Amino acid sequence: MNNTTDKLYAMRRGYSDVDPFEVIRVVSDKTMVIREMKAEILNFDDLKFIPGGFSAHCANQHDQRWDIQPDPDGTEHTIRKHKNGSWRSPSGMHYTIDTEPYKFYDYNF
Repeated sequence: MNNTTDKLYAMRRGYSDVDPFEVIRVVSDKTMVIREMKAEILNFDDLKFIPGGFSAHCANQHDQRWDIQPDPDGTEHTIRKHKNGSWRSPSGMHYTIDTEPYKFYDYNF
């Protein structure tokens, strides 16, 4: 990876939730600086919640659609690529790298 590639995004994986970050600087092939993005759900009213679980079960949670935008005021983090190929922050959060941002909220967790 280098600074002249297409736009890259880092998705923070927290159990089943996924939060998008934009790569704002590639420091080296093993280090990137990322910034949290804004994400607003577009179709919450279309999600079907039925009784069950802690309070309800979302029967169609994989139909979520999100408006994901850059956030100039978002929190910045540094992530590093480890020997096994995974990307992690110093706190141990795991990230995947892609050319499109992605957001998922697990309503059934």
